[in-house]
Amino acid sequence: MHKTINSNEFRKMILVGAKQLELNRAKVDALNVFPVPDGDTGTNMSLTMQSCIKEMTACQSNAFSEVCNSISKGALKGARGNSGVILSQILKGICSVVGKQEKEVDTKTFAKALEAGTKVAYSAVSVPKEGTILTVIRMMSEHAVKVAAKKKTFEEFFKDVIEEGDRALALTPTLLPVLKKAGVVDSGGVGLMTIIKGFAAELTGEEIAESVTEADVSQGSESEFGDNSSIIAMELSEIQYAYCTEFFIINMKKSTTLSAIDRLREKLMAIGDSVICIGDLELVKVHVHTNQPGKALTYALELGELERPKIENMLEQNRQLRAQLEAEKKEMGMLAICTGAGLSEIFKDLSVDHIIEGGQTMNPSASDIADAAKRINAEHIFVFPNNKNIILAAEQAKNLVENKTIHVIPTKNVPQGFAAALEFNPEMSAVENKTNMIHALDNVKVGQVTYAVRNTSLNGFSIKEGDIIGLDDKKILAKSQSLEETMMKLIARMKEDFHQVITLYYGEDVKEEEAEALCAAIAEKYPDCDVDFHNGGQSVYYYIMSLE
Repeated sequence: MHKTINSNEFRKMILVGAKQLELNRAKVDALNVFPVPDGDTGTNMSLTMQSCIKEMTACQSNAFSEVCNSISKGALKGARGNSGVILSQILKGICSVVGKQEKEVDTKTFAKALEAGTKVAYSAVSVPKEGTILTVIRMMSEHAVKVAAKKKTFEEFFKDVIEEGDRALALTPTLLPVLKKAGVVDSGGVGLMTIIKGFAAELTGEEIAESVTEADVSQGSESEFGDNSSIIAMELSEIQYAYCTEFFIINMKKSTTLSAIDRLREKLMAIGDSVICIGDLELVKVHVHTNQPGKALTYALELGELERPKIENMLEQNRQLRAQLEAEKKEMGMLAICTGAGLSEIFKDLSVDHIIEGGQTMNPSASDIADAAKRINAEHIFVFPNNKNIILAAEQAKNLVENKTIHVIPTKNVPQGFAAALEFNPEMSAVENKTNMIHALDNVKVGQVTYAVRNTSLNGFSIKEGDIIGLDDKKILAKSQSLEETMMKLIARMKEDFHQVITLYYGEDVKEEEAEALCAAIAEKYPDCDVDFHNGGQSVYYYIMSLE
């Protein structure tokens, strides 16, 4: 366990953070819709980190001050794009605190370093936007300062800070409408969390992940976020400023002052947005989105010489990304609604493109279903509501989606959804697939086991609160005080001679060994049937059973 870290360990943290980001670069790019949907956030942040590594590797000293100076210098030199420049300032702030230490850094000091990183990053942006990487670093640093006294080992400290960072990331779509519209979290925030998780992995010795996990991009009731495929529907006119303009100012004129750098920032804000103008009388880094890149360069020449000017046409980047997404567009896709990680995984294994979390106690709206359908890059979308209370909302979603055809398959439960998904054949037409899917529903009989929430008399049963009850899609068919007894009674009421397969999907309140024992008992009673079970992870229902 690490109660402190030295400069050599800090070097390794930067190295692993950079490696983690590079492995996930494409994933971060795919989330990029802000400030403009040009798909380069991961690339820009990774190149910024690589510049850090290059400068840090050239540093021969192990003194914190020298190591941190090289990291800050490398980050500023290599900073690309809005996200890369902000990342460079976060690193600069962290290094401003860590670099003052002589030998070792504890969690309290590192918390202060994160706090400094937040302050420097916010001060670098002319108009800070919440719902971005800034929100993520701010919430993490505030939490870090609170818990550092209790979390004395870095392993505990990073675990707690990362959890807060993930919470902050999940909030970004609620703070920035463009993210909510695209159905993604902030790409810069994901990039930052990827680096921080790399820091923690170096200290814990964990093998670093090669892909961004669902937890990195989860928010609210959504199990995952898609990519930025929804930008196909965005008009190019939504990009207000077309040219991403970056450069350094070096060899300042003798007449140049710090006030002149501030005035340059104000001039840039008058001709564009996403303005970052940072540095001192030795080196200034400028980033601006503008329709007048020439004017930005002319303003800068009043202060000194230009170095490494870069002007990128974001309209063309957007066109290329849209063209790529159009080229990758497929004819048909599938969307399912369910609750439970296990059930979601089964749908994914059946090639379902997107899953919305919802079910008996949480019905998604027509808008939720429409938004999810828009994220699937296909012309025809088959929707599996998997609950009779969601079918109507799914039908209403048809009116909210343009340029796609929504086909609602009226699945009343998850096993019917599985049966429908199994019928999908990409070689057949959408009409043929829809017909086969609907016919497949007749071959599945489904029962569910849950508990009574109140005393009642229903379907000939006198039921008390807490009783274990078994029901089909219409009425209660069995009750008892035990799961096994209720399930056996339910099967006896529902099973017909032609049924050959009995499948159980056990919920979050059932242990695997309990489900295994119940399946063994069922197999013994019905030796002519194939009996199987899977972890559904659903709430409310102890078991969902299908007979086929």
